[in-house]
Amino acid sequence: MSADRDVAAPRAPAAPFAPAPVQRAGPVLALLFNAFVWGTSWWPLRFLEAHGVHPLWTTAIVFVLASAVIAAWRPAALGRLLGSRALWLLLLAAGTTNAAFNWGVVIGDVVRVVLLFYLMPVWSVLLARLVLHERLDAAAALRVALALAGAAIVLWPEQTGAGFALPWPRSLGDWLGVLGGFTFALNNVMLRREAAQPAEARALAMFAGAALVPGLLAGLLAIDDPSVRLHAVGADAAAMVLALTVGFLASNLALQYGAARLPAYLTAVVMLTEVLFASISSALLGASAWSLQLGAGGALIVLAALLAATSPAQEAQAG
Repeated sequence: MSADRDVAAPRAPAAPFAPAPVQRAGPVLALLFNAFVWGTSWWPLRFLEAHGVHPLWTTAIVFVLASAVIAAWRPAALGRLLGSRALWLLLLAAGTTNAAFNWGVVIGDVVRVVLLFYLMPVWSVLLARLVLHERLDAAAALRVALALAGAAIVLWPEQTGAGFALPWPRSLGDWLGVLGGFTFALNNVMLRREAAQPAEARALAMFAGAALVPGLLAGLLAIDDPSVRLHAVGADAAAMVLALTVGFLASNLALQYGAARLPAYLTAVVMLTEVLFASISSALLGASAWSLQLGAGGALIVLAALLAATSPAQEAQAG
């Protein structure tokens, strides 16, 4: 799948070949499964955190296996990665994305974190201008304006007191959502910039980043915070780690199957259902506080993402 779009590029790369002439039901269901896994991943991550496994360690453990599989399957990919500074930047971007998102949905309001993560149209436009030297047109400017307006509504303090308060991230969870969206946009831009690299080299960079960056950050945090330190866990937590690993691997396989058979713009639209899955699951399980303000701001952010996904440029590339 091409990452040539503002939103919803995979957290693991998809197969880089043209859409196949097959029925769309299967690929769409595969993408819905991927969005479901990521939209509900906050629950097993919180379960493991409650059992003493920090989400950063969980993320590192899950993606160590995927990295080992790719390195064993395509040993040349490791040499490509070690010899390319651009792929190392992709590694850092993918690793920071996974660390920020998975940590954010554990400690923050799930819906707020996911919505702030989907500010990607803002960061994608700016990074594409800086890195790829793409022109900022009126449609892109509109998407940026809509997304920023939505973010301002989501972040606007409900009670400002006597003075004026800026719509600014108010918690670590908010900041992690913003950071994750920014680095995901950088991830997408770097995938476009390094499209000539072998798919397995880009895949290894992303999986290795998702293992290394969270693991290193967890190790640094554990120096001063004993609660972050990795220790032996019970059978329930070990089983959940295994289930989450299988779930993430299966979701990425489903993503590659679906995205390789659908136009990129349609893939982006389907994957926005991650917001829906996160909203419903967190509301049912009490992990988010819904309000009219959050709904209004979220609607503008999702609209900006939809416009990015269905823009004429995307449809032309998909054809």
